[in-house]
Amino acid sequence: MVAGLAACPRLIVKVGSSLLVTPEGEVRRAWLASLAADVAAAAKAGQQIAIVSSGAIALGARRLKLAKGGRASLEDAQAAAATGQIALSQVWAECLAAEGLTAAQMLVTLDDLEDRRRYLNAAATLNRLLSLGVVPVINENDSVATAEIRFGDNDRLAARVAQVAGAQGVLLLSDVDGLFDRDPAQPGATLIEQVARIDAAVEAMAGGSSSGMGSGGMTSKVQAARIATRAGIALAIANGRVDHPLARFIETGRGTLFAAERAATARKAWLGGRLSVRGVIHVDAGAVAALAQGKSLLPAGALRIEGRFARGDRVAIVGPNGVVANGLSEYDAADAARLAGKRSDEAAAILGYAPRAALVHRSHMVLA
Repeated sequence: MVAGLAACPRLIVKVGSSLLVTPEGEVRRAWLASLAADVAAAAKAGQQIAIVSSGAIALGARRLKLAKGGRASLEDAQAAAATGQIALSQVWAECLAAEGLTAAQMLVTLDDLEDRRRYLNAAATLNRLLSLGVVPVINENDSVATAEIRFGDNDRLAARVAQVAGAQGVLLLSDVDGLFDRDPAQPGATLIEQVARIDAAVEAMAGGSSSGMGSGGMTSKVQAARIATRAGIALAIANGRVDHPLARFIETGRGTLFAAERAATARKAWLGGRLSVRGVIHVDAGAVAALAQGKSLLPAGALRIEGRFARGDRVAIVGPNGVVANGLSEYDAADAARLAGKRSDEAAAILGYAPRAALVHRSHMVLA
């Protein structure tokens, strides 16, 4: 399984802040140079690699002398990111250039990958860069992102970038060996080497960020794995606190590997990876059963509508026991509320125009 990830044509490698930047805000240049050498070796073997790199806020905070690592406020984080991103891109470009590789910078926000057209534009750019032998270095555009339009961590960003790039694998380099069955600081904690399916038991094993420098923890990594594996992309977590971390992972296989599921269609993979939800449709048990059989959500199964959303916005479909699906609404919130609980043959009279077949069509829906 590890050999398959190492040999996949396109691989996304995510680097956390605590690996790249010291607690004092200095770049771990020697470590980064060793990773650049790993990337160069992979490139010579025919593998295309894109990097999702944290570190801009940590680097900028030091230069601006901001408290709490630049995370005391949104404004501080944005200022730190704007300052640190220059230093981050420069050090990546220098280390990759030393190995004969050209770096490119891409900054994205959540909206860039939630909007279908912008998603496809990003995909075209990434594909062209990789085909030219360039190493894209990608980060969230924290200088303009707000709480409402943020990925929130680069683990989930890496999973989404893998979808955009058409990658077959993701490697999250972290400050831990992988997913453990309990807090790894506890006696007897066991590393989970492979996860065939992400269920409630797997999610319960996730903990928080240990470094205090980044925004992600094991919870975000498991969420990233869910996004990636649903799109048919394998994802691994490995300890990056060694020189040549990519080569070490390939040699030892130590880490946690989440196996890829059967790939969804491109549109459903994009939809399943989206993170922002504009509204909620609460449904009854009968609708839950129908959705499980691959059917569309009809108005009769809806109990109530929450949120303000337009036609085409992503909504969560929630049954008696929680979220059962996500999809693109066929109606705006006001019309959806008017139709909730009504039979399909009543819709035309209620709305005053020819209705659509469903509140959420099965072609624009993914089960949770």
